[in-house]
Amino acid sequence: MSLNAFITETTIEGADDGPLAGTTVAVKDNISTAGVRTTCGSDMLSDYVPPYDATVVERLKEAGATIVGKANMDEFGMGTTTETSAFGPTANPIDEERVPGGSSGGSAAAVAAGEADLALGTDTGGSIRCPAAFTGTVGIKPTYGLVSRYGLVAYANSLEQIGPIAPTVEEAAALLDVIAGPDEHDATTREDGADTDLASAADGDVAGMRLGIPAELTDGLDDGVAARFEESLATLEDRGVETTEVSLPSVEYAVAAYYVIAMSEASSNLARFDGVRYGRSGGYDGNWNEAFSAARSEGFGDEVKRRILLGTYALSAGYHDKYYKQAQEARAWIKRDFDEALANVDALATPTMPVLPPKRGESLDDPLTMYLIDVNTVPVNLANLPAISVPAGESEGLPVGLQLIGPAFGEETIVRLGSALA
Repeated sequence: MSLNAFITETTIEGADDGPLAGTTVAVKDNISTAGVRTTCGSDMLSDYVPPYDATVVERLKEAGATIVGKANMDEFGMGTTTETSAFGPTANPIDEERVPGGSSGGSAAAVAAGEADLALGTDTGGSIRCPAAFTGTVGIKPTYGLVSRYGLVAYANSLEQIGPIAPTVEEAAALLDVIAGPDEHDATTREDGADTDLASAADGDVAGMRLGIPAELTDGLDDGVAARFEESLATLEDRGVETTEVSLPSVEYAVAAYYVIAMSEASSNLARFDGVRYGRSGGYDGNWNEAFSAARSEGFGDEVKRRILLGTYALSAGYHDKYYKQAQEARAWIKRDFDEALANVDALATPTMPVLPPKRGESLDDPLTMYLIDVNTVPVNLANLPAISVPAGESEGLPVGLQLIGPAFGEETIVRLGSALA
Protein backbone atom coordinates (compact mmCIF):
# COMPACT_ATOMS: atom_id res chain seq x y z
CA MET A 1 0.00 0.00 0.00
CA SER A 2 0.99 3.64 -0.34
CA LEU A 3 2.29 5.16 2.87
CA ASN A 4 0.04 8.21 2.31
CA ALA A 5 2.82 10.37 3.73
CA PHE A 6 1.78 13.45 1.74
CA ILE A 7 -1.50 15.32 1.47
CA THR A 8 -0.17 17.46 -1.38
CA GLU A 9 2.86 16.60 -3.49
CA THR A 10 4.53 19.59 -5.09
CA THR A 11 7.91 21.08 -5.95
CA ILE A 12 8.91 24.37 -4.40
CA GLU A 13 12.43 25.24 -5.50
CA GLY A 14 14.81 27.03 -3.20
CA ALA A 15 17.84 29.19 -3.90
CA ASP A 16 20.58 27.87 -6.17
CA ASP A 17 23.03 27.48 -3.34
CA GLY A 18 23.02 27.30 0.44
CA PRO A 19 23.55 24.75 3.20
CA LEU A 20 20.54 22.69 2.05
CA ALA A 21 21.14 22.89 -1.72
CA GLY A 22 20.18 19.61 -3.35
CA THR A 23 18.22 18.52 -0.26
CA THR A 24 14.53 17.62 -0.36
CA VAL A 25 12.30 18.55 2.56
CA ALA A 26 8.74 17.55 3.50
CA VAL A 27 6.78 20.24 5.35
CA LYS A 28 3.97 19.34 7.75
CA ASP A 29 0.64 20.52 6.40
CA ASN A 30 -0.06 23.00 9.20
CA ILE A 31 2.82 25.25 8.06
CA SER A 32 1.88 27.89 5.50
CA THR A 33 3.25 27.65 1.96
CA ALA A 34 2.36 30.47 -0.44
CA GLY A 35 0.28 29.20 -3.34
CA VAL A 36 0.21 25.60 -2.08
CA ARG A 37 -2.77 24.45 -0.05
CA THR A 38 -2.36 23.99 3.68
CA THR A 39 -5.10 21.76 5.08
CA CYS A 40 -4.00 20.88 8.64
CA GLY A 41 -5.32 17.40 7.78
CA SER A 42 -8.89 18.73 7.99
CA ASP A 43 -11.91 18.98 5.74
CA MET A 44 -12.37 22.44 7.24
CA LEU A 45 -9.32 23.69 5.29
CA SER A 46 -9.34 21.24 2.38
CA ASP A 47 -9.26 24.07 -0.17
CA TYR A 48 -7.30 26.70 1.78
CA VAL A 49 -4.32 28.17 -0.11
CA PRO A 50 -2.22 30.58 1.99
CA PRO A 51 -1.05 33.84 0.41
CA TYR A 52 2.26 33.79 2.30
CA ASP A 53 5.11 31.53 3.44
CA ALA A 54 5.77 30.71 7.06
CA THR A 55 9.11 32.07 8.27
CA VAL A 56 10.55 28.55 8.44
CA VAL A 57 9.55 27.95 4.80
CA GLU A 58 11.24 31.20 3.74
CA ARG A 59 14.39 30.05 5.53
CA LEU A 60 14.28 26.64 3.88
CA LYS A 61 14.07 28.26 0.45
CA GLU A 62 16.87 30.71 1.25
CA ALA A 63 19.02 27.74 2.33
CA GLY A 64 18.54 26.06 -1.06
CA ALA A 65 16.14 23.30 -0.02
CA THR A 66 13.54 21.87 -2.39
CA ILE A 67 10.17 21.32 -0.73
CA VAL A 68 8.60 18.18 -2.18
CA GLY A 69 5.25 18.11 -0.43
CA LYS A 70 2.95 18.89 2.47
CA ALA A 71 3.09 15.98 4.89
CA ASN A 72 0.05 14.21 6.29
CA MET A 73 -0.85 14.80 9.93
CA ASP A 74 -3.48 14.21 12.56
CA GLU A 75 -6.24 16.78 12.09
CA PHE A 76 -5.03 20.13 13.50
CA GLY A 77 -2.25 18.17 15.25
CA MET A 78 -4.73 16.36 17.51
CA GLY A 79 -3.60 12.76 17.72
CA THR A 80 -0.68 10.44 18.37
CA THR A 81 -0.99 8.12 15.39
CA THR A 82 -1.73 10.16 12.21
CA GLU A 83 -5.05 8.35 11.92
CA THR A 84 -7.34 11.33 12.53
CA SER A 85 -6.40 13.01 9.22
CA ALA A 86 -9.36 13.73 6.95
CA PHE A 87 -7.13 12.48 4.11
CA GLY A 88 -6.66 8.99 5.52
CA PRO A 89 -4.05 7.45 7.84
CA THR A 90 -0.33 7.29 7.16
CA ALA A 91 1.38 3.90 7.35
CA ASN A 92 4.66 3.23 9.12
CA PRO A 93 7.30 2.30 6.53
CA ILE A 94 8.94 -0.09 9.03
CA ASP A 95 5.70 -2.11 9.24
CA GLU A 96 2.81 -0.86 7.16
CA GLU A 97 0.23 -2.37 9.52
CA ARG A 98 1.53 -0.06 12.27
CA VAL A 99 1.05 3.65 12.88
CA PRO A 100 3.99 6.02 12.35
CA GLY A 101 3.12 8.06 15.45
CA GLY A 102 1.71 11.52 15.38
CA SER A 103 0.78 14.10 14.82
CA SER A 104 3.78 14.60 12.49
CA GLY A 105 3.52 11.05 11.20
CA GLY A 106 3.61 12.00 7.53
CA SER A 107 6.84 13.94 8.01
CA ALA A 108 8.54 11.06 9.83
CA ALA A 109 7.26 8.42 7.40
CA ALA A 110 8.51 10.43 4.42
CA VAL A 111 12.01 10.60 5.91
CA ALA A 112 12.07 6.95 7.03
CA ALA A 113 10.94 5.80 3.58
CA GLY A 114 13.37 8.04 1.69
CA GLU A 115 10.55 10.07 0.13
CA ALA A 116 12.24 13.21 1.51
CA ASP A 117 15.75 13.76 2.85
CA LEU A 118 14.52 15.85 5.78
CA ALA A 119 11.21 17.09 7.18
CA LEU A 120 9.63 19.71 9.37
CA GLY A 121 7.11 18.70 11.99
CA THR A 122 5.47 20.45 14.91
CA ASP A 123 5.52 19.33 18.53
CA THR A 124 2.80 20.31 21.01
CA GLY A 125 3.14 17.36 23.38
CA GLY A 126 5.47 14.98 21.57
CA SER A 127 4.30 15.23 17.97
CA ILE A 128 7.84 15.26 16.55
CA ARG A 129 9.47 12.92 19.05
CA CYS A 130 6.73 10.26 18.98
CA PRO A 131 6.84 9.66 15.20
CA ALA A 132 10.64 9.86 15.25
CA ALA A 133 10.69 7.07 17.84
CA PHE A 134 8.11 4.97 15.98
CA THR A 135 9.92 5.25 12.61
CA GLY A 136 13.57 5.00 13.71
CA THR A 137 14.40 8.60 12.79
CA VAL A 138 15.73 11.57 14.76
CA GLY A 139 13.39 14.36 15.88
CA ILE A 140 14.12 17.54 17.82
CA LYS A 141 11.60 19.59 19.79
CA PRO A 142 13.38 22.95 20.24
CA THR A 143 13.11 25.23 23.25
CA TYR A 144 10.03 27.44 22.99
CA GLY A 145 11.23 30.64 21.33
CA LEU A 146 14.15 29.25 19.35
CA VAL A 147 12.13 28.83 16.12
CA SER A 148 9.57 31.25 14.71
CA ARG A 149 5.95 30.13 14.80
CA TYR A 150 4.85 32.73 12.23
CA GLY A 151 2.81 30.92 9.58
CA LEU A 152 2.02 27.94 11.81
CA VAL A 153 -1.67 27.09 12.19
CA ALA A 154 -1.45 26.49 15.90
CA TYR A 155 -3.11 23.82 18.00
CA ALA A 156 -1.94 25.25 21.37
CA ASN A 157 0.12 28.43 21.18
CA SER A 158 1.96 28.20 24.49
CA LEU A 159 3.16 24.64 23.91
CA GLU A 160 3.87 24.19 20.20
CA GLN A 161 7.18 24.40 18.35
CA ILE A 162 8.33 23.65 14.80
CA GLY A 163 11.30 21.30 14.59
CA PRO A 164 13.27 18.93 12.35
CA ILE A 165 13.02 15.23 11.57
CA ALA A 166 16.02 13.59 9.89
CA PRO A 167 17.87 10.28 9.49
CA THR A 168 20.76 11.36 11.75
CA VAL A 169 21.39 13.74 14.63
CA GLU A 170 23.81 15.81 12.57
CA GLU A 171 21.29 16.28 9.76
CA ALA A 172 18.53 17.19 12.22
CA ALA A 173 20.82 19.73 13.89
CA ALA A 174 21.79 21.22 10.52
CA LEU A 175 18.12 21.69 9.63
CA LEU A 176 17.46 23.29 13.01
CA ASP A 177 20.36 25.68 12.37
CA VAL A 178 18.59 26.83 9.21
CA ILE A 179 15.18 27.49 10.75
CA ALA A 180 16.25 28.82 14.18
CA GLY A 181 16.61 32.47 15.07
CA PRO A 182 14.65 35.60 15.89
CA ASP A 183 11.79 36.78 13.70
CA GLU A 184 10.20 40.21 13.65
CA HIS A 185 6.86 38.53 12.96
CA ASP A 186 6.99 36.44 16.15
CA ALA A 187 7.51 38.26 19.44
CA THR A 188 8.05 34.97 21.28
CA THR A 189 11.37 34.32 19.50
CA ARG A 190 14.61 34.99 21.36
CA GLU A 191 16.48 38.02 20.05
CA ASP A 192 19.95 36.52 20.55
CA GLY A 193 19.08 33.16 19.03
CA ALA A 194 20.56 33.75 15.57
CA ASP A 195 23.53 32.00 13.95
CA THR A 196 23.38 28.71 15.84
CA ASP A 197 25.92 26.02 14.87
CA LEU A 198 24.31 22.96 16.37
CA ALA A 199 25.50 20.62 13.62
CA SER A 200 29.10 21.01 14.80
CA ALA A 201 28.02 19.79 18.26
CA ALA A 202 27.14 16.39 16.81
CA ASP A 203 30.66 15.11 17.48
CA GLY A 204 29.90 12.30 19.93
CA ASP A 205 32.32 13.77 22.47
CA VAL A 206 30.33 13.02 25.63
CA ALA A 207 33.06 12.01 28.09
CA GLY A 208 32.47 13.62 31.48
CA MET A 209 28.83 14.58 30.84
CA ARG A 210 26.24 13.84 33.52
CA LEU A 211 22.86 12.33 32.66
CA GLY A 212 19.87 12.20 35.02
CA ILE A 213 17.38 9.31 34.86
CA PRO A 214 13.92 10.30 36.18
CA ALA A 215 12.50 7.27 37.95
CA GLU A 216 8.94 8.48 37.37
CA LEU A 217 9.36 8.30 33.57
CA THR A 218 10.95 4.86 33.40
CA ASP A 219 8.11 2.85 34.99
CA GLY A 220 5.45 0.87 33.16
CA LEU A 221 7.47 0.32 29.99
CA ASP A 222 7.07 -2.48 27.48
CA ASP A 223 9.78 -5.05 28.18
CA GLY A 224 11.48 -4.45 24.85
CA VAL A 225 11.46 -0.68 25.33
CA ALA A 226 12.98 -1.06 28.81
CA ALA A 227 15.72 -3.34 27.49
CA ARG A 228 16.71 -1.00 24.65
CA PHE A 229 16.69 1.95 27.04
CA GLU A 230 19.09 0.22 29.42
CA GLU A 231 21.35 -0.78 26.55
CA SER A 232 21.49 2.80 25.30
CA LEU A 233 22.41 4.05 28.76
CA ALA A 234 25.15 1.43 28.91
CA THR A 235 26.49 2.64 25.55
CA LEU A 236 26.63 6.21 26.83
CA GLU A 237 28.32 5.08 30.05
CA ASP A 238 30.93 3.22 27.99
CA ARG A 239 31.65 6.53 26.26
CA GLY A 240 32.27 8.31 29.55
CA VAL A 241 28.81 9.56 30.55
CA GLU A 242 27.94 9.42 34.24
CA THR A 243 24.32 8.49 35.00
CA THR A 244 22.43 9.23 38.18
CA GLU A 245 18.81 8.89 39.29
CA VAL A 246 16.77 12.08 39.69
CA SER A 247 13.19 12.74 40.73
CA LEU A 248 10.36 14.63 39.01
CA PRO A 249 7.44 14.11 41.41
CA SER A 250 5.15 16.54 39.58
CA VAL A 251 5.06 14.58 36.31
CA GLU A 252 2.33 12.44 37.84
CA TYR A 253 0.02 15.31 36.92
CA ALA A 254 1.60 16.22 33.58
CA VAL A 255 -0.74 14.40 31.20
CA ALA A 256 -3.85 15.75 32.92
CA ALA A 257 -2.47 19.30 33.06
CA TYR A 258 -1.29 19.13 29.46
CA TYR A 259 -4.62 18.07 28.02
CA VAL A 260 -6.58 20.67 29.99
CA ILE A 261 -4.25 23.43 28.78
CA ALA A 262 -3.91 22.17 25.20
CA MET A 263 -7.63 21.57 24.72
CA SER A 264 -8.47 24.95 26.24
CA GLU A 265 -6.09 26.72 23.86
CA ALA A 266 -7.44 24.65 20.96
CA SER A 267 -10.98 25.68 21.82
CA SER A 268 -9.93 29.32 21.61
CA ASN A 269 -7.74 28.95 18.51
CA LEU A 270 -10.28 27.02 16.48
CA ALA A 271 -13.11 29.46 17.19
CA ARG A 272 -12.01 31.38 14.09
CA PHE A 273 -13.10 28.49 11.85
CA ASP A 274 -16.71 29.57 11.64
CA GLY A 275 -17.47 29.25 7.94
CA VAL A 276 -17.17 33.02 7.42
CA ARG A 277 -13.62 34.08 8.22
CA TYR A 278 -11.99 30.69 7.60
CA GLY A 279 -13.04 27.21 6.64
CA ARG A 280 -15.93 25.69 4.76
CA SER A 281 -19.28 27.40 4.74
CA GLY A 282 -22.20 25.91 6.61
CA GLY A 283 -24.63 27.78 4.35
CA TYR A 284 -26.59 30.76 5.64
CA ASP A 285 -30.38 30.83 5.57
CA GLY A 286 -30.92 33.60 8.06
CA ASN A 287 -29.94 31.69 11.21
CA TRP A 288 -26.30 32.41 12.15
CA ASN A 289 -26.13 29.82 14.94
CA GLU A 290 -27.29 27.02 12.64
CA ALA A 291 -24.82 28.06 9.91
CA PHE A 292 -21.96 28.21 12.44
CA SER A 293 -22.90 24.79 13.85
CA ALA A 294 -23.21 23.23 10.39
CA ALA A 295 -19.80 24.54 9.26
CA ARG A 296 -18.05 23.13 12.29
CA SER A 297 -19.91 19.82 12.49
CA GLU A 298 -19.18 19.13 8.82
CA GLY A 299 -15.63 20.50 8.78
CA PHE A 300 -14.16 19.02 11.97
CA GLY A 301 -13.52 15.35 12.69
CA ASP A 302 -14.46 13.51 15.87
CA GLU A 303 -11.18 14.01 17.74
CA VAL A 304 -11.14 17.75 17.06
CA LYS A 305 -14.75 18.07 18.21
CA ARG A 306 -13.94 16.13 21.38
CA ARG A 307 -11.04 18.43 22.26
CA ILE A 308 -12.99 21.61 21.48
CA LEU A 309 -15.83 20.48 23.73
CA LEU A 310 -13.51 19.54 26.59
CA GLY A 311 -11.51 22.75 26.23
CA THR A 312 -14.64 24.90 26.16
CA TYR A 313 -15.91 23.14 29.26
CA ALA A 314 -12.61 23.70 31.11
CA LEU A 315 -12.77 27.43 30.31
CA SER A 316 -16.44 27.91 31.08
CA ALA A 317 -17.78 29.97 33.97
CA GLY A 318 -17.63 27.98 37.19
CA TYR A 319 -15.00 25.55 35.92
CA HIS A 320 -12.09 27.80 34.90
CA ASP A 321 -10.59 27.83 38.41
CA LYS A 322 -11.37 24.16 38.99
CA TYR A 323 -9.59 22.91 35.86
CA TYR A 324 -7.66 25.47 33.82
CA LYS A 325 -6.20 27.41 36.74
CA GLN A 326 -5.12 24.22 38.51
CA ALA A 327 -3.56 22.91 35.31
CA GLN A 328 -1.49 26.09 35.01
CA GLU A 329 -0.39 25.71 38.64
CA ALA A 330 0.67 22.12 37.91
CA ARG A 331 2.58 23.40 34.89
CA ALA A 332 4.58 25.78 37.09
CA TRP A 333 5.34 22.92 39.48
CA ILE A 334 6.50 20.71 36.60
CA LYS A 335 8.81 23.43 35.28
CA ARG A 336 10.29 23.93 38.76
CA ASP A 337 10.98 20.19 39.13
CA PHE A 338 12.74 20.07 35.75
CA ASP A 339 14.84 23.13 36.58
CA GLU A 340 15.88 21.60 39.91
CA ALA A 341 16.77 18.25 38.32
CA LEU A 342 18.75 19.90 35.53
CA ALA A 343 20.69 22.05 37.99
CA ASN A 344 22.80 18.99 38.87
CA VAL A 345 23.10 17.19 35.52
CA ASP A 346 23.66 18.16 31.89
CA ALA A 347 20.50 16.47 30.58
CA LEU A 348 17.81 13.91 31.40
CA ALA A 349 17.14 10.62 29.63
CA THR A 350 13.91 8.64 29.24
CA PRO A 351 12.42 6.29 26.67
CA THR A 352 10.66 8.51 24.12
CA MET A 353 7.53 6.35 24.07
CA PRO A 354 6.71 3.66 26.64
CA VAL A 355 5.28 1.31 23.99
CA LEU A 356 6.07 0.00 20.54
CA PRO A 357 4.18 1.42 17.53
CA PRO A 358 0.55 0.21 17.80
CA LYS A 359 -1.30 -1.36 14.91
CA ARG A 360 -3.59 0.94 12.95
CA GLY A 361 -7.04 1.15 14.48
CA GLU A 362 -6.05 -0.03 17.96
CA SER A 363 -6.28 3.35 19.69
CA LEU A 364 -9.01 5.16 17.78
CA ASP A 365 -11.78 3.68 19.92
CA ASP A 366 -9.91 4.36 23.15
CA PRO A 367 -8.76 8.01 23.17
CA LEU A 368 -7.73 7.88 26.84
CA THR A 369 -5.13 5.20 26.09
CA MET A 370 -3.86 7.33 23.20
CA TYR A 371 -3.51 10.33 25.50
CA LEU A 372 -1.66 8.34 28.17
CA ILE A 373 1.12 7.09 25.88
CA ASP A 374 2.34 10.71 25.73
CA VAL A 375 3.40 10.44 29.38
CA ASN A 376 7.14 10.91 28.67
CA THR A 377 6.85 13.68 26.11
CA VAL A 378 4.19 16.14 27.33
CA PRO A 379 6.10 17.26 30.47
CA VAL A 380 8.83 18.72 28.23
CA ASN A 381 6.37 21.02 26.45
CA LEU A 382 4.83 22.13 29.73
CA ALA A 383 8.33 23.11 30.92
CA ASN A 384 9.23 24.72 27.54
CA LEU A 385 12.48 22.72 27.31
CA PRO A 386 14.31 21.18 24.33
CA ALA A 387 14.31 17.43 23.72
CA ILE A 388 15.57 15.02 21.08
CA SER A 389 14.46 11.50 20.21
CA VAL A 390 17.17 9.25 18.79
CA PRO A 391 16.96 5.60 17.69
CA ALA A 392 17.76 3.15 20.50
CA GLY A 393 17.56 -0.11 18.58
CA GLU A 394 14.61 -2.38 17.90
CA SER A 395 12.27 -4.73 19.73
CA GLU A 396 10.22 -7.29 17.82
CA GLY A 397 11.55 -5.68 14.64
CA LEU A 398 10.09 -2.28 15.59
CA PRO A 399 11.99 0.92 16.45
CA VAL A 400 12.51 2.18 19.99
CA GLY A 401 13.46 5.79 20.75
CA LEU A 402 15.56 7.36 23.50
CA GLN A 403 14.61 10.88 24.63
CA LEU A 404 17.20 13.36 25.87
CA ILE A 405 15.92 16.51 27.61
CA GLY A 406 18.11 19.58 28.08
CA PRO A 407 17.91 22.88 29.93
CA ALA A 408 16.28 25.85 28.20
CA PHE A 409 18.20 26.65 25.00
CA GLY A 410 20.45 23.67 25.70
CA GLU A 411 20.06 22.20 22.22
CA GLU A 412 23.83 21.86 21.86
CA THR A 413 23.95 19.55 24.88
CA ILE A 414 21.24 17.17 23.69
CA VAL A 415 22.62 17.15 20.15
CA ARG A 416 26.05 16.15 21.46
CA LEU A 417 24.60 13.37 23.65
CA GLY A 418 22.31 12.15 20.89
CA SER A 419 25.15 12.00 18.38
CA ALA A 420 26.88 9.40 20.57
CA LEU A 421 24.00 7.06 19.70
CA ALA A 422 22.84 8.16 16.23
